[in-house]
Amino acid sequence: MRISEVARKTKETVIRLGFNLDGKGKAAIDTGVGFLDHMLELFALHGGCDLDVKCDGDLKVDSHHTVEDVGICLGKAIAEALGDKKGIVRYGSILLPMDDALIAVAVDLGGRSYLNCDVAFPASKIGTFDTELIEEFFTALIRESGINLHFVRMAGKNGHHIAEAMFKGFGRALCQAAAIDYKNADRTPSTKGTL
Repeated sequence: MRISEVARKTKETVIRLGFNLDGKGKAAIDTGVGFLDHMLELFALHGGCDLDVKCDGDLKVDSHHTVEDVGICLGKAIAEALGDKKGIVRYGSILLPMDDALIAVAVDLGGRSYLNCDVAFPASKIGTFDTELIEEFFTALIRESGINLHFVRMAGKNGHHIAEAMFKGFGRALCQAAAIDYKNADRTPSTKGTL
């Protein structure tokens, strides 16, 4: 089982996060930021992983530290769960529709952090949630996990649908990339011999 646990305590947030890469899509999320909770539930369900997150953050300031620090912890948890990455497929991608939104998502678990977030939101907020925090979340996640992640918005007018497509798509693409390639289960998917 590819399972990890991460704890983080700063003056801004206290986080406990449990992650099972080979789970069943179960989520127990309580970050204090309702929209983030919803997005993480979608990620877990569509990625087929189990995710348990409890965060106490400085929400009296705003949601920034909570969103970024949860991204940091999830990135660390993904990296830990992947281990040496021996036998994984390595790459995953999906073109994910969500009503009016259509988002292309591609993942490489090759160990080099890079985020291309070619996604413009039609408004600066979804309810009370700042849409700029979505890129902050994924920036923190890829930095800690060593994931190469691309998002491209192909269509979309509704910010909530765009964000949903991003998180669902990331879950699906990660699930593909982290799957075991049983024909090559004893090999690392790189000519370098390591990831």
